[in-house]
Amino acid sequence: MTPGQLAEVLGEPPVPEGTWEREAVYVSAAALRRGIPPEVLAARIRGCEVLRNGFLRIVVDVPGALLDETPALDLPDVWPDLPRTWDNPGFVVRYGHARAAAVLRWARDLGVPAAGFRPEVLDDVRDRAVLRVLAEIPGRLVSRDPGWEPYLVRLALAYHDAHELAPAVPKGDEAPAPVHAARVRLAAAVRGVLPGPERL
Repeated sequence: MTPGQLAEVLGEPPVPEGTWEREAVYVSAAALRRGIPPEVLAARIRGCEVLRNGFLRIVVDVPGALLDETPALDLPDVWPDLPRTWDNPGFVVRYGHARAAAVLRWARDLGVPAAGFRPEVLDDVRDRAVLRVLAEIPGRLVSRDPGWEPYLVRLALAYHDAHELAPAVPKGDEAPAPVHAARVRLAAAVRGVLPGPERL
């Protein structure tokens, strides 16, 4: 299930937990907050178990499916441009946006298909790390204190790792594969969240 589908059943967005390196897990205290027996909600969600404290623990089989509903955010680009070093969080965030935008341009030039998104191929630990951070968006959107600035730095850092170690576009004579199309979709989601210029 996607975060939106889970939120519909729970009445609130679930909270991603852990690193998602091995499994994509959400937790929710929705049953306790709503005064509903946890077993009632758990029965409506595949991969859900009731913990001793009444929280629900939900394991999602295909974490990449959340890209079907990741919203683009219109956060202001207030980050400092200089210095352009990794010590500057503004550079980290803005460069993350520019890198994601570059992936979309390269994908068009290299013929990576935009159709046929297969979320299950986003199973590299770097892809999953980016998905884990993106999974926080629904909860942050309803939070009184979403903490966007540190969140955006975390997303940018996760994306930089993925960009460098899990390439979104084919190298050399390599033909475009489903994993490339999926990673281009991931780049599009990151571009829609991180503020910054299209080129840096």
